[in-house]
Amino acid sequence: MDSFPSLSIRVDLGPGIRIGPGKMRLLELIAETGSISAAGRALAMSYRRAWLLVDEMNRTLPSPVIQAKPGGRSGGGAALTSFGERLVVCYRAIEHDSETIARRRLAEIPELASLRDEAGDPE
Repeated sequence: MDSFPSLSIRVDLGPGIRIGPGKMRLLELIAETGSISAAGRALAMSYRRAWLLVDEMNRTLPSPVIQAKPGGRSGGGAALTSFGERLVVCYRAIEHDSETIARRRLAEIPELASLRDEAGDPE
């Protein structure tokens, strides 16, 4: 069940350099599946779109987030670099901390409780 309120955090790291929930989920799925293609499919995204997002992150961030393994008989694949792993962990921590603060602040407005009740949030 979704918890309310929920936040969607986008972090602007520099001009045109952004990370957000979609890119982080793509990286998490690449880590889980070992495949850009499989991660893209899990997100209902074409391989090309998934590859373009990974390529953008690899080109614009200070270090690559994905290390591709060449294809061939062993099938190739992809894995997160240590930088990519740290980026995902850091982003998820920012997301968690922000949601905690948002819930606390929004709880100060009693009129918003009805929205939470309508959503079925047990809090």
